[in-house]
Amino acid sequence: MNKIVSLKVKPAHIKSLKAGSPLIKKEAVVNMGDVKVEGTIINLVDEKNQFIAKGYYGKQNKGIGWVLSREQKEEIDQPFFEKKLKAALAYRDSYFTDNDTTAFRVFNGEGDGIGGFTIDYFDGYYLISWYSEGIYYFKDHVIQSLSNLVDFKGIYEKKRFAEKGTYIEDDDFIGGERAEFPLIVKENGINFAVYLNESAMVGVFLDQKDVRKTIRDKYAKGKRVLNTFSYTGAFSVAAALGGASKTTSVDLANRSKSKTIEQFSVNGIDYESQDIIVEDVFNYFKYAVRRKAMFDMVILDPPSFARSKKNTFSAGKDYPDLLEKAIAITEKNGIIVASSNCSTFDMDRFKSFIEKAFRQTGQKYKLLEEFSLPSDFKTIKEFKEGNYLKVVFIKKIS
Repeated sequence: MNKIVSLKVKPAHIKSLKAGSPLIKKEAVVNMGDVKVEGTIINLVDEKNQFIAKGYYGKQNKGIGWVLSREQKEEIDQPFFEKKLKAALAYRDSYFTDNDTTAFRVFNGEGDGIGGFTIDYFDGYYLISWYSEGIYYFKDHVIQSLSNLVDFKGIYEKKRFAEKGTYIEDDDFIGGERAEFPLIVKENGINFAVYLNESAMVGVFLDQKDVRKTIRDKYAKGKRVLNTFSYTGAFSVAAALGGASKTTSVDLANRSKSKTIEQFSVNGIDYESQDIIVEDVFNYFKYAVRRKAMFDMVILDPPSFARSKKNTFSAGKDYPDLLEKAIAITEKNGIIVASSNCSTFDMDRFKSFIEKAFRQTGQKYKLLEEFSLPSDFKTIKEFKEGNYLKVVFIKKIS
């Protein structure tokens, strides 16, 4: 274990840390130069060297580390990690007995008391995602704790951080038995093919489970559905299973077509009766307007930032424009499912984007319902940015 380093917190940042904020920001610290090695345990102190909190040093896009304890004498050791994991597993106890859902999150970073990593469950297999070299320093503690607490088929990991300037793509098998891929998991009775051994993403975003169920159970029947930024077509599958008359999935990535075909197939849906299009979403909007194509439901779930040859999209700046394009091809009384996982703005700001887009187009709308993260993605009120998901079902009235 590295020597514990004391970092002095600037007065302007002491209040939020004392109020329970778990994120350690670079600009909050006076003597950043005193800590060199990621994974170092740090004591945060005020200008009088009075203890505030204990955490670890690990650089990621949000900050330079996370608070782990408010107790100065608490040891950050393997039992500490095991205690946190045990509480997290107990919190999700009901998920483990739900035969209709065999994929969910079991540890959600700072929401469960240790920022910087997550653990997801996939029908007996566990996937650990590490977001900094600092938290990766504690890898053995996490794996030992998980091994002590659960029976597992196998454990995989994804390093979601740059090491020596290079992004890590060697998604490793850690232990147990290797899964046969695709691994078929269930979510509210829907089958999804997942790959724990490919790239940074597995094939389905678990944080959208409530939204997919709502589309299937309440809104899809008889609808012509356009799913943009469709990835592997999970929303399209939910819509088709809910009785949509036709789904159209659009994504720029070439591999999205084969992946979407696979997701339809594992649910017994004839993919040839659906449209799966590899195209820049913004080009498709232009095409749809030219062809006077209209939809009863348009799903918008763009990445926070995306760049193609001709278009750049930033959610915080460009979402109203994206909504305008969707409004233009949505039928009267049709539904727009607007979603964003961008953590730089909240739901109120997101609703202002919706208001702006409809005002610009001269159309009227009604907000039907809204969603944030599902219950397995545990968050804390002291860190609102952690509850990043914003989804609104909007009815276009005129």
